[in-house]
Amino acid sequence: MATSMVKLMLFSALILLSLQAVVSVTPLHFQHPLDPLTKQEISLVQTIVQNKYPSSSNRLSFHYIGLDEPEKDAILKWESIKPTVITVPRKALAIVIINSQTHEILIDLKARRIVSDNIHSGNGFPTLSVDEQVVAIELPLKYGPFIESVNKRGLNLSEVVCSTFTMGWFGETKDRRTVRVECFMKESSPNIWVRPISGLAMVVDLELMKIVQYHDGGIIPVPTADNTEYRFSHQNPPFGPRQHSLATHQPQGPGFQINGHSISWANLKFHIGFDPRAGIVISLASIYDLEKHKSRRVLYKGYISELFVPYQDPTDDFYYKTFFDAGEFGFGLSTVSLVPNRDCPSNAQFLDTYVHAADGTPLLIKNAICVFEQYGSIMWRHTETGIPMNRSKKRDGSQLSGKNCCYRGQLRYIIDWEFKTSGSIKPSIALSGILEIKGVDIKHKSEIKSDQHGILVSANSIGVYHDHFYIYHLDLDIDGVANSFEKTSLKTVRVTDGSSKRKSYWTTEVETAKTENDAKIILGLSPGELSVVNPNKKTSVGNDVGYRLIPAIPAHPLLTDDDYPQIRGAFTNFNVWVTPYNRTEKWAGGLYVDHSHGDDTLAVWTKKNRDINNKDIVLWHVVGIHHVPAQEDFPIMPLLSTAFELSPTNFFERNPVLKTLSPPDVQWPGCPK
Repeated sequence: MATSMVKLMLFSALILLSLQAVVSVTPLHFQHPLDPLTKQEISLVQTIVQNKYPSSSNRLSFHYIGLDEPEKDAILKWESIKPTVITVPRKALAIVIINSQTHEILIDLKARRIVSDNIHSGNGFPTLSVDEQVVAIELPLKYGPFIESVNKRGLNLSEVVCSTFTMGWFGETKDRRTVRVECFMKESSPNIWVRPISGLAMVVDLELMKIVQYHDGGIIPVPTADNTEYRFSHQNPPFGPRQHSLATHQPQGPGFQINGHSISWANLKFHIGFDPRAGIVISLASIYDLEKHKSRRVLYKGYISELFVPYQDPTDDFYYKTFFDAGEFGFGLSTVSLVPNRDCPSNAQFLDTYVHAADGTPLLIKNAICVFEQYGSIMWRHTETGIPMNRSKKRDGSQLSGKNCCYRGQLRYIIDWEFKTSGSIKPSIALSGILEIKGVDIKHKSEIKSDQHGILVSANSIGVYHDHFYIYHLDLDIDGVANSFEKTSLKTVRVTDGSSKRKSYWTTEVETAKTENDAKIILGLSPGELSVVNPNKKTSVGNDVGYRLIPAIPAHPLLTDDDYPQIRGAFTNFNVWVTPYNRTEKWAGGLYVDHSHGDDTLAVWTKKNRDINNKDIVLWHVVGIHHVPAQEDFPIMPLLSTAFELSPTNFFERNPVLKTLSPPDVQWPGCPK
């Protein structure tokens, strides 16, 4: 009986994990200090701000209401002593535009009072609100010159829909909160994004909420609706092969536990938070070491700090399309509800969360995050065949994933954090959706006489070249706060003294970065490895314990350093950066990204060239995709993804999954345990 119970427990601990049975954030006996703001806390912020600035005499809109970053020392002390002994002050940061001025309002949630109220006087503006964009896109439909342009093209105004686009910065000395508005045709197809009404330029002032610039550059054909339909119910035969269904069943239930936003699974523990700007946030990730009989921290906090999506068309209709999706629109604010059995597998469970409307009202996002186990990988395998003993051994593996999905315009971003019992952490991001299309009077490639800055993917439709750069903020705490960054170079050595029949071999040279400049890395130039190590902790044979960055396929910016979009996106100049921990340095593109001038970015912070040796450090990793569109991306793109991995390197005394048991009643044919 006891043996059966142990088997059931092992099976439960190692089987696939998923959070898909809508787990609302239920009240606990205590609140984790890194939990996202609750509905009640957002309402409290709204009330406190409105009491100070009554709407009867003030124009105000909320552009960010989120948890103010607690002091790291306080969090680590709380984690070690636990909440029955110590509490961490819980504060909220509200970024509110009041009478056209941007206020940073810090609120003590327990004391229910404003701690500070500062007015931002620098460059840039806050994240756009959804509410103001909804108002802005209706303006063209009542604007005389636009209606005249629509009629001139023979289009039906009732079939026109519009969307907002941020405008960036191109050397202007004075900025206003403005957006470009572009319009599309919806008749005959729901795929509006591939049917732009090109040649029209409209600028909306968001403070005045009116069109302040308008130009009709001439008639360009609207791409037809032919072959733009992507809904399966509207497809015609012949159809592709039918996929077989797959059912996931966990007889003992999921192998993980959820306590509020804290997750424990197998030998791992971590916290899942949520931010209106960053979306999913992973914190306090630790792994239990069987030999040391304790949990060892690996990651204090990880999230996507910013995205940079510059389109490569310098013409009047496109030059400004250089988007910063997190800072300008908000990953969290753009989060969509995940659909059970579609976005996440059937064994997943979900977490709900709250964001805010422009008036500060809490908005529920159901199924904002799902967590699930995946099974079927191999942790290790070995076969002996060339010697008298013939044996094969392996260990089955499983992974735990946390997933979040958000949208920006025509694109969908799918963000995953995958955890393995080996201690590895694998963040990935995938995108799907619809290409940014430029309408042209060209139906065949043979008609192209000049650079169209993209690929003809359908008649009258150019898919414009562009990049996707994502920068991850990774506050690694490898077995403690004080860490160092090591670069291990692989060097070729020639044998010249006749001591070997070989003429060459390679060896390693290890360099510890002393300052921020030492840690600026462009990947792909030479072979090597990058690690964050704890020089104060050694293995039994004397190696520094550490974690290795296994990077994504590197992508490098191709814009010139003096180009305005690249000045704002200078955090992409290197694939890897390392900075000393600073709780205010969260957003690689700056706190205020809309119309920013690039004067508050990771590239600017690191000019101080601060000491990073044996310090509390943050690793920043830029992953990217150069997207040259193809016809297969039309009318809707297949999933395009990139990923990297953080893997133990001399962190354990030996293979950490050597003694991990596979589920007792799951065995692959021909593969003995």
